[in-house]
Amino acid sequence: MVLRPLVLVLCTGNSCRSQMAEAILQKAAGDLLEVHSAGSKPAGYVHPMAIKAMAEIGIDISSHRSKHLNQFLGRKVETVTTVCARADAACPVFPGQVNRHHWPFEDPATATGTETERMEAFRRVRDDIRRVFEAYAAGRRDQTSPHG
Repeated sequence: MVLRPLVLVLCTGNSCRSQMAEAILQKAAGDLLEVHSAGSKPAGYVHPMAIKAMAEIGIDISSHRSKHLNQFLGRKVETVTTVCARADAACPVFPGQVNRHHWPFEDPATATGTETERMEAFRRVRDDIRRVFEAYAAGRRDQTSPHG
């Protein structure tokens, strides 16, 4: 069995952005990459609006859980991607780490207003994350193709 490179998506709370990014990248490149998310200060739950926003695009994250990044310190992590500034500042270097990316996204959990307005913030961030991580997956796929 060939081990897939481990990509770790980090955020502070691991309740919204990193959870959405993990699921989107898993769907787009799970055959090529092992994908996990974690947080520097895990919230202990996945935000219900993140679960709902992902369900709208056919991805179920209702069974995901919030994890601490220390859980991965003993693993060979090929790529670390941070999706918020605090996680970028707190991010350790992992054994075997080759790549580091910082793609910050607005935190939808801090959105205010009506439930509808807050849900719109989750959808907007989900769509931003989807664009970036699907493009990243396509690039990784191109790197591994025999033609590219």
